[in-house]
Amino acid sequence: MISGLSHITLIVKDLERTSLFLEKIFDAKQVYSSGDDTFSLSTEKFFLINDLWICIMKGEPLSERTYNHIAFKIQDSEMDKYMSRIKDVGAEIRPERSRVAGEGRSIYFYDFDNHLFELHTGTLDERLARYSQGK
Repeated sequence: MISGLSHITLIVKDLERTSLFLEKIFDAKQVYSSGDDTFSLSTEKFFLINDLWICIMKGEPLSERTYNHIAFKIQDSEMDKYMSRIKDVGAEIRPERSRVAGEGRSIYFYDFDNHLFELHTGTLDERLARYSQGK
């Protein structure tokens, strides 16, 4: 039986640059660095964003951008703070997709390896309730 999410691994070209990206935007805390050792496929670092384990592993970045993404929940009152952090790091902000009222707000942005992230203010329950109302 699945008991929850274990971790998310992202392949990145520059471990140090991505470390700063995670720390500056998400307040990620580094808990491990393999240094020159390779226990897995390549050198890696582990971070915690709250209790979520994020692994970054050295490798070739994604060759193209897609809408596949990782979404983190934030409060609506934090939108400006996070927008500022994203701009300070130099991440590319993607235009928000069209939305219906009541499903929350989002900031979409790419890291330096074509991974798409979202900061979202809504919940699953709110979205389901809104979608059940129809267009």
